[in-house]
Amino acid sequence: MAGSPTVCPTLLYNDAKAAVRLLTEAFGFTRVAVYEADDGTVMHAELAYGTGVVMLGSKGRGGVFDTAMGDAGPTGVYVVVEDVDAHHKRAVEHGVEILMEPTDQEYGSRDYMARDGEGNIWSFGTYAPAV
Repeated sequence: MAGSPTVCPTLLYNDAKAAVRLLTEAFGFTRVAVYEADDGTVMHAELAYGTGVVMLGSKGRGGVFDTAMGDAGPTGVYVVVEDVDAHHKRAVEHGVEILMEPTDQEYGSRDYMARDGEGNIWSFGTYAPAV
């Protein structure tokens, strides 16, 4: 398990292909794996940022997780980034909806907040929880 994240947020999207594009192009995630069905449905995708991984797939594909999630959402994900302002600039250049501009927090972090095309909230900041 060394080198592998032990917590991986998992999200379902109506348009998982658009989510993969947004997360890679606007937020700088790297495609690790994307598995599609013959009809183009994203069955499973893994996108990495630093040492973290987000897993996602298409809603409505069936299975226990898809059924359990139902029409759940939105969810929130926090991602540690080194340069909040540069990360924010990239997101803005890709037309991402920004909910909070880069802001210095009282606890020492610098953060900004954005919403993806399906309503999930993505926060990016310098605060890195100790493990």
